[in-house]
Formats: sequence, C-alpha cells, structure tokens
Amino acid sequence: MNEGRLESINVSDGGVPKTPVPQGRVGPEGLEGDRQRDLRHHGGPDRAVCIYSLERIEALEEEGHPIAPGTIGENFTLSGLDWDLMVPGAFVDVGEVRLELTRHTSPCEAIAPSFHDGRFVRVSQKVHPGWSRFYARVVSEGVVRVGDRARLVPPP
Repeated sequence: MNEGRLESINVSDGGVPKTPVPQGRVGPEGLEGDRQRDLRHHGGPDRAVCIYSLERIEALEEEGHPIAPGTIGENFTLSGLDWDLMVPGAFVDVGEVRLELTRHTSPCEAIAPSFHDGRFVRVSQKVHPGWSRFYARVVSEGVVRVGDRARLVPPP
C-alpha cells in the first residue's frame, strides 16, 4: 500500500486545531497561510510540513478519542499509505510536491483536547511506536489540492 490520497489540507494562524482548506501552495518554509506560535519547536525547513494518517485518526476515534483531521496540527492528512513504512529519509509525493520525512514529531500539551483524558502521548513515537505524526522538508514545491494522489517512496 504505497499509494494513497490527500484527504485534508489544514492550516492555522498559529496553534491547533488547524482548519481545512481545499488547496494550498507549498514552499520551502511550508504551507502558505499556515503559522506556528512556537518556532523553537515547530516550523523551519526541516519541519516545514507535518503529515498524519487518516487511518490512524480513525483508529484513535474508535478508541474514544475526540480527534479529527487537523486537530493535532498536521498540515496534510493522508489515506492509503502504509504508515508502518513511513520512516525518516523516505519521500512522500503529494500532487506536484515532494516531501522528505525528517523526523517523528513530539506531541505536546496543545493537542491534549484531541485525546480522552488529555493523553496526547498516544501519538508519541517513544510511547506508541508507529502512531506518530511526521515532519517533512520540502524537496520540490508546488500547489496541492484535496484529492491529489499521495505516494510513498522508500529511502534509497
């Protein structure tokens, strides 16, 4: 399962939740119109875009968490990709944009409202391997639209 779809593009003027938009321009610093409040922990070229899995969100919903696309700060909510194959160094092509996964994101208290009893560590790679969001740097910029094809390209 290496091909999927861009289900949601999410932006905010800082903080969470991020709200959906139908399309967006992606440049070296990330998604146009998206801002981060804490630039020490978020943003910059190696953390330009945050991505997460729709299937992981749906599984978390089934566990009783009040999560939805964008509520934990991801810019792209993707479906159809094998999240277990997502690793730093892999590439993800979304529409005309190419991203390189740089690292797992570390969850923070800001996303606690998306989790039952505020247990935001549910998406911590250290506590629950395979459930983390990813940061990515932009290899090739362009415009993305909801419904664009997403494709995972393993690291060389």
